[in-house]
Amino acid sequence: MRDEATWTVADIPNITITRPLKLFPNRLSGGRILNEAISRAHIRREARRLGLDRPILWLNPHDAVHMAGRMNERAVIYDITDDWISPTQSAATSRRIAAQDAALCSRADAVIVCSQRLFDMKRGVARNLHLIPNGVDASHYERILDGAGPLCAEAAEWPRPVLGYTGTLHAERVDVGLIEALAARMQKGCLVLIGPNFLPAEVSARWRAMPNVFLLGPKPYQQLPELMRAFDVCITPHKVTIFTESLNPIKLWEYLAAGKPIVSTAVAGFRDYPQFVQIADGADGFLAAAQGALCEPPGIAQARREEARRHSWEARLDEVTAVLASCTNQTVKGTGDGL
Repeated sequence: MRDEATWTVADIPNITITRPLKLFPNRLSGGRILNEAISRAHIRREARRLGLDRPILWLNPHDAVHMAGRMNERAVIYDITDDWISPTQSAATSRRIAAQDAALCSRADAVIVCSQRLFDMKRGVARNLHLIPNGVDASHYERILDGAGPLCAEAAEWPRPVLGYTGTLHAERVDVGLIEALAARMQKGCLVLIGPNFLPAEVSARWRAMPNVFLLGPKPYQQLPELMRAFDVCITPHKVTIFTESLNPIKLWEYLAAGKPIVSTAVAGFRDYPQFVQIADGADGFLAAAQGALCEPPGIAQARREEARRHSWEARLDEVTAVLASCTNQTVKGTGDGL
């Protein structure tokens, strides 16, 4: 059972977060149906309290399909950020997700995807389909290169060179074998991994036992630049799979904004920027690429940052507001005027 809760975001009073009551396990079809009904009633009540009359319904999870057409909404936007059909899971789960996804694609007034593969997958089932990649607050990462003074105490302890990763640690994305091979082959320096850890417990235990691997867990967004100042190379040791092909990694834009050298496996997004990213295969190739990245010529760091600025969230917002306008038959203001 999950308790009901509602709160606002600090310093952003026009964002309200709410969590409906969950009484039953979703693995039981009857329980899921009852939970969905409770969720819809809760959200309608919160919308009335906030004075939202015929809101635009923006849905990200495929299992929110039960809301489409039942919330007195003006329009439904389905925002797809991952291919959740492809990960390793039971056949029954894959079938359920595929059915929910297809239904929501057909019902939504607009479908937004973040990667070319997702666009190709949804082209035949979604109407009013739009490809809008992820973006970055480039200014947030400028102090990574511009910062002065000693590193924070935590980062100052890391042996150099530091190969650093930021992002969720999940076995569907991160190449566990590659990380362990890198740690075993590195004669100096360390691997630093920052982000929520969803790896199996035995994997985390092995990594924590390695003297040159630092698992930091999630860190506040405001603290990331200070930690990333200590990175000598930003790395993306991801698996190359059907699932990772569907991603448009936010870390690509964040790494570019940081200006640091980048080494990655040949995953979607990163391989599109050979002028800024060293693409590597296998532990030996990865280490060789990292060594080469440490010796890159001057000027590339600034070029990376300029590229990141072209992919700001402000620019993405202008694209999103155009999609909203196409669904509601009205002018929706962009970043110049505010929403």
